[in-house]
Amino acid sequence: MRWQWSARFAALGLACSGLLASVQASELVYTPINPSFGGNPLNGGWLLGNAQAQNDHSAPGSGLGAGYTGTTALERFTSQLESRLLSQLMTNIESGQTGTLTTSAFIIEIQDNANSGILSILVTDRVTGEVSEIVLSGWTPN
Repeated sequence: MRWQWSARFAALGLACSGLLASVQASELVYTPINPSFGGNPLNGGWLLGNAQAQNDHSAPGSGLGAGYTGTTALERFTSQLESRLLSQLMTNIESGQTGTLTTSAFIIEIQDNANSGILSILVTDRVTGEVSEIVLSGWTPN
């Protein structure tokens, strides 16, 4: 009986040593697939094709940007004029002048209280009537 146990242990020892002798390890090296992250540039077309195949969204209209309507020349002019007038109003504050600018969306009112050194800017939304107040203390015009 003792001989059977020792034979079994010997066979087990030989099997384990045989397995350990055939095991080899090598370094794992990560290679990215996406060319944006250092992968092969030839994978770009394949990745784009897969992304387009999985895209369930479609652009409104026939082509890309078909739903976009550009601004008209009048809208661009109005926007630039409002920007210029607001800039002039802010420039006038430096010389101690206050004023009001009314646009289609907002009413901007600038009040300078030189005695207390407080400059307040009231912005009123013409649609909702909501008023935002910006208060600058320690203001001294040039």
